[in-house]
Amino acid sequence: MNENHNNKKNNGLSGLPIGMCIGIGIGTAIGAATHNIGLWMPIGLSVGMCLGLMLGHNSEDDNEDDTNHKQ
Repeated sequence: MNENHNNKKNNGLSGLPIGMCIGIGIGTAIGAATHNIGLWMPIGLSVGMCLGLMLGHNSEDDNEDDTNHKQ
């Protein structure tokens, strides 16, 4: 049963890199429009990381399954 659990985790797509790419893109676009890329790129990256973590967060069913395996 642990093999199925590990395969399920490895097959899922992490939201963090997706959020980072989207955040850098948006930050760069805003920075280019305001002529201040040095300020907006890290802001976009930070916001994108937060959004990516929220997208990649496991559902409640996965969390319950994790707690059962740890015991």
